Formats: sequence, structure tokens, C-alpha cells
Amino acid sequence: MEQIERIYFVGAGGIGMAALERYYLAKGIPVAGYDRTPSELTEHLEKEGARIFFEDDAEKSIPAEFRSREGTLVVFTPAIPEDNRVLGFFRNNGFEIIKRAALLGMITRESKGLCFAGTHGKTTTSSMAAHVMHSCAADCNAFLGGVLRNYDSNFLLAPRSPYSVIEADEFDRSFHQLRPYIAVITSTDPDHLDIYGTEEGYLEGFARFTELVRPDGALVVHEGLKLRPRPQKGVKVYSYGLNSGDFHAENIRHGNGEIHFDFIAPDGRIDDINLGVPVEINIENGVAALAACWLTGDIEPEKAKEAMSSFMGPKRRFEFRLKEPGSQGRAIIDDYAHHPDELKASITSVKALYPDRRLTVVFQPHLYTRTRDFADGFADALSHADEVILTDIYPARELPIEGVTSKIIYDKIRCGKKALIPREDLIKSVGNLNFEILLTAGAGDIADLVEGMVEAVADAPRCIPASRGTAGL
Repeated sequence: MEQIERIYFVGAGGIGMAALERYYLAKGIPVAGYDRTPSELTEHLEKEGARIFFEDDAEKSIPAEFRSREGTLVVFTPAIPEDNRVLGFFRNNGFEIIKRAALLGMITRESKGLCFAGTHGKTTTSSMAAHVMHSCAADCNAFLGGVLRNYDSNFLLAPRSPYSVIEADEFDRSFHQLRPYIAVITSTDPDHLDIYGTEEGYLEGFARFTELVRPDGALVVHEGLKLRPRPQKGVKVYSYGLNSGDFHAENIRHGNGEIHFDFIAPDGRIDDINLGVPVEINIENGVAALAACWLTGDIEPEKAKEAMSSFMGPKRRFEFRLKEPGSQGRAIIDDYAHHPDELKASITSVKALYPDRRLTVVFQPHLYTRTRDFADGFADALSHADEVILTDIYPARELPIEGVTSKIIYDKIRCGKKALIPREDLIKSVGNLNFEILLTAGAGDIADLVEGMVEAVADAPRCIPASRGTAGL
């Protein structure tokens, strides 16, 4: 890294790549990159000094100084297709090229990395931990998978802190590049079977990750997982859970739209924590985040307690986009859920918040392979809603698979009212929909439509149904 004069990021608009771009911009290293389409995130990066291009054309998207092999490092994300011309230029001309995860791995070797892995929960838990550490004297650098609303960024910079908080991504086995000081594993429900092949292969990937924890470090694993950890000698292993485990919650209280609990550690406790984002799953997420921070030995309990209360959550993780006042006020909630278990947890959380209201879910499946592999699970999760709107699959890095469309989920959904609506018609359809509570979910570009939905709802005349059974799709 001492010989690197500039860095070019292929896939520069990805949320994980953006944190690295910001880290090196803060260090004064020139940054450029390519992505397929502009976004709000790329606009922010450009304002911060990154030069980002959107044409898959090496001549147009690689500035002259970045065409020099000497002093140029190229970083890419596995989501970039093999036939990408920009990446091809660097490969064909002998540039130093590494994956994003390898660059994160370098950072974990130079710091004490608090690394959060899991099929789901890792973005929220890593964001909580970053907010807690940042609120304490120890502080941290943070590389997060979601934009944290407290800072309007997925990156925190603390040049003098020995700690880095990192969301450890299992896709493409990227987390095998890391060397955690403290590792947390939140869940191991099978995903990315296009990479791992089977559930056993997926679990083996996580087992390998546990071997990478530093001998002077610690491993914290959610209770009840099928995972069989293989930590090195010297690594301290802990469990966590909702009501049991080395780290857990006690005295959980719900009321007035708030959730309070006591955090219990093997050698201490923090009483009366008020969850900043009061949904049930965040009790366990909070326990996991606090466990990692507690094990550093560098947090002040009262400051950690205050941080948990002020935590606003990452964008698109159970984010309210509309919340009308009153018992009949409508709400629109946006969530990143893109795995069946995440989707079910999100739907369950909304129904717990609004037990007597009708819930409509608008879901955009993400990836053809994930839709194919988990169609039954998605249908089961969506069947817990009162009404469902499905839209087109967001392909991301994949080409279409014959016979795999949103309809294979749609046909198996058991709720009474459901519809298949093309993406381009979603805003108009929601504007005309007489919903009570609306949840939008998915990891694709459905988030780009939510503001339009909110505006369409605001412009539409309000019609309160006489009963739950008379309105909807």
C-alpha cells in the first residue's frame, strides 16, 4: 500500500466499495471508478472527490493517470460481469488487481477488526457496534453495508483508533480475506447457493471464517446455529441469544412504542437500554453488537447505553418513509429484506407494531438463482401479509434463467389478495391502492421508487374502508 499512488474501483457505486473509496479519499489518495448507472450514492462520492464513470468503455471511463500501471491499484467487486470492458483493460495490461475483500483484509491486519458475518442481521449489528464504539472514547473506523442514518454515511473515520468495524460479506467467500480480532456470526441460513452449492458448503464457508479469528481474539456465535466453529487455539468463544447465552437480554419491556431491556454479559451488565429502532429483532441485534464492543474492554457502559438509544439504524433497514399521525394513520416502511427469513422477520415485526391494521407488502425478488432456490420460502413469508404485490426480479449480476420469474413465487402465496405488477407501474398502482400499512422490500432498485410512492400517496384522495375486507387489491 505504501507504493500505491491512486486506486481505481470497478463497481464503484456498490455500498461496500463506497466505504473504501471514502477511506482512501480521506487519506488523500486519488480515487476513480466505474459503475453501470448513477445513483444517489455515486453523486455523494463525486462531491467528495471521486471521479466516477458510467460507460463500459475503457477509453471513456479510465482517466489518463489511471492508465499507468505504476502506482495504480485496481479494486473490483465480484458483482462485475467477466466481460466488463473496463476491468478487461486492466487485466489485459498487467495491472495489480484485487477484490474488494482483499483490501478490507489489509485493513483488518493493520487494526483490531470487529467483523460481523451472517446471512442476515450483519448490517444492523455492525452499524450498532460502530455507533457504540464511535460514541465511546475508543472510537473506530467503520466499513458498513448500509448508510447509517445517524451519519448519512456507510463509513466512519477515526485515524487514531485501533479498531475497525467491518461487515463481513459471505458472498463469493469474501469474508475469508479478513483477519478478525472479534468475529460475530448472527445467522447461517443457506444463501448464495450459486456460490456454495449446498447448505453444507455454505456452513463450511462460515466454519472457515471462524478459523481466521486472531489467536488473541474472540468469537461470538448466535445460539442454535448448525455451524460447528473451528477457532484457533487461544480464541475465546462465546454464545449469544435473546434469553440465554453468555450474552443475552433480560427484563424485556414493551410499551408506548418503545422496547427496553437489560444487557447481560459474563462479567457485568448494562441496565435499562432503550432501543433506538424498537423492533423485536433488534433486541438480539443489540445484544450481538454490545457483546463485540464489550469484549474490546474499551467501552464506557453509560455511553454505550446512550448510543443504543440514539441509534437510528441503517437506511432501508425497517425505515419509515411515511408515518401519518393517529390510530388510522397510514405508514410506508422500506426494508432491504431479500432472503426468506429476513422477509418473514420484517413482516412479523410490522404486524407486531400494527396488530390491528391491514398489511400490504410490495416485494421485488433479487437474483434469478435466489428466486429459483428459495421460491417456497419467499411464498411462505409473504403469506403472512394480508395483501401482496410482486414485481419483476432484479437481476443484478445475473442473466435470466428460463422459467424463473416472480410468478413461481406468486403461484404459491396463500394470502387472499395478491397481484403481479411490472416495476414501471408500481408507483401509480400504490398511489391508487387503499392501503393501511405498506411494506416495500427487496435488495434491488425498488428503493428508488419509494419516494415516488410516498408522493403518489400524498396526492391521492384518502378513502378509509368500512372494514378490512372491503379494500385492497
